[in-house]
Amino acid sequence: MSQQARCYVEISRSRIAANYRAVRDAVAPGSSVICVVKANAYGHGAVEVARVLRNEGAEWFAVSSVDEGIALRHGGIMCRILVMAGIMPWEREALRDYRLTPVLHSLDDMAALDVGGGCGAGCRCVEALDVHLKIDTGMDRLGTLASAKEIAEAAAAHPAIRIEGLLSHFASPTDFTSEQTPDQIRAFSTMVRDLADLGVRPSILHFSSTNAIAYPRSGTTFDGVTSLVRPGHAIYGYVSPTRGPAPQAVFSVEPALSWKARIVAVKDVPAGAKIGYGGSFVAPGPMRIGVIAAGYADGVPHRLSNKGRVIAGGRYAAILGTVSMDLTTIDLTQAPHLSPGDEVTLLGSEGDVSLDAQQIAKTAGTISYNVLCGISARVKRFYVD
Repeated sequence: MSQQARCYVEISRSRIAANYRAVRDAVAPGSSVICVVKANAYGHGAVEVARVLRNEGAEWFAVSSVDEGIALRHGGIMCRILVMAGIMPWEREALRDYRLTPVLHSLDDMAALDVGGGCGAGCRCVEALDVHLKIDTGMDRLGTLASAKEIAEAAAAHPAIRIEGLLSHFASPTDFTSEQTPDQIRAFSTMVRDLADLGVRPSILHFSSTNAIAYPRSGTTFDGVTSLVRPGHAIYGYVSPTRGPAPQAVFSVEPALSWKARIVAVKDVPAGAKIGYGGSFVAPGPMRIGVIAAGYADGVPHRLSNKGRVIAGGRYAAILGTVSMDLTTIDLTQAPHLSPGDEVTLLGSEGDVSLDAQQIAKTAGTISYNVLCGISARVKRFYVD
């Protein structure tokens, strides 16, 4: 279906749903799924994606910020929402107002949220706020480095905070040449055991995001509690490649998003024509070129200049010269029938020819997450079944 837009993406609701089911069916029995819809669902539209997933039975969603959580609430999403990337002082009240569950990254976070802390130990004047506490097991980004004893003492000292969940995050789950992942699993398991010995027994434990779900390791599911997994990239159709002696992925997913742009102009240029800013491409012979309505302001990586490609008329077409803010020039010599107003595919398929975010990322020297999240807000989103 051709949409009325200069530059747009189409997102398949059925593909989002199928990807979710593929992950859900692959996880260990008794595990539940937190669907990660941060960063506007990796560019796919958080509210619409959450609605699709809620209809599939999803009960948890994860976002980066309080603002993202509030946007889901305003969109009618009443499921549990986990806020993963920190709480600013002015956002604390909104946690209760919008029934959001924060991930805490330090014992200071716990103290800051304990609004009943001044009443003394055991006080329940204010209903306890459920939180998940992140343990830094070796990624050295967010997460507490406190000992089990320090965590247990903080939990006892702040009665308005209830540690419902304990989590961590893998730094390199696809690298089977490294001991980092087994080391992180051991560190987390030790913390869970030591906390239990001190009387702190969170009812929920979670560690694995997309890649650790796809390539499971022993020690990432937990007996006697609710084990959660946190797929993000997989929901949108991607799993990262591995290094070393990795097993086969335990599920298969397909991209849910395609990206198209219209041709603005077509022209024939002679040999020696210098195309784009700086004349960085010189036509080796007579060529037919097209200018499409997509540039780096739309999310086309600037690093695709002179080395990326799109699909035009069912064939790959090279990007010529420098990607501009609003426009990109392509080679239409092999698709001379195309004219202004026709579409080309930046991400997706035409017949047997396809481009996905991982291929684009490899050419641009980045990662597929960056390609998807980089599709700007001015690119119209259309949802199809």
